[in-house]
Amino acid sequence: MHLTDNLAAVKRKIAAAALAAGREPSAVRLVAVSKTKPAALVAEAAAAGQRLFGENYVQELTAKAAEVKMPVEWHFIGHLQSNKVKQIAGLVTMIHSVDRLSLAEEIDRQWGRIGRSCDILVQVNVAAEATKSGTTTQDALQLVRQIAALPHLRVRGLMTMPPFFDDPEAARPYFRELRLLAEEIAALAIPGAAMQELSMGMSGDFEAAIAEGATLVRVGSAIFGTR
Repeated sequence: MHLTDNLAAVKRKIAAAALAAGREPSAVRLVAVSKTKPAALVAEAAAAGQRLFGENYVQELTAKAAEVKMPVEWHFIGHLQSNKVKQIAGLVTMIHSVDRLSLAEEIDRQWGRIGRSCDILVQVNVAAEATKSGTTTQDALQLVRQIAALPHLRVRGLMTMPPFFDDPEAARPYFRELRLLAEEIAALAIPGAAMQELSMGMSGDFEAAIAEGATLVRVGSAIFGTR
């Protein structure tokens, strides 16, 4: 299938999953994950109407952002090292993967230097997998409080990556746990921390994530093909 057909198919599935969950399709945004794919494919997806793209690697993001001339929005979704934050300051509108205070402080510093604010999501390792980044469910609230106090950051919600399952339904309890955690944090009405966004669900399980409240789904291979 052609990239534009893939993109349309994914958008149809997102809308159907939202409606099945009693939600408005517009409440779920598609983050097209273009890691390892050339800028030409990003431009092609943008020409087909996709505006929001997610990248996992700083070097790849900066190179593509320089090449893609269409008005697109970039989100950083991968593990971020503090020493590379400077390279993406002002380039991305949201960082999904903030999992420690030291990283948040560096993002705050770099965005402060350009006189802007950055929207961030706190990454939570719901399944406590040793191979994945993210704060623990126990420490998430404290981290949100600390980050919300930084002047150039806005906490917009949470992100998670559940374990991989052949059956997407098996991931649902992890998505549900993130939603419940977000609701718990939202109830505390912490200044500077809104729980508007839940970034969860990828090519294999985004429909299950939408059923549990995802507002941002990060889909790569279903659009761009396998890596």
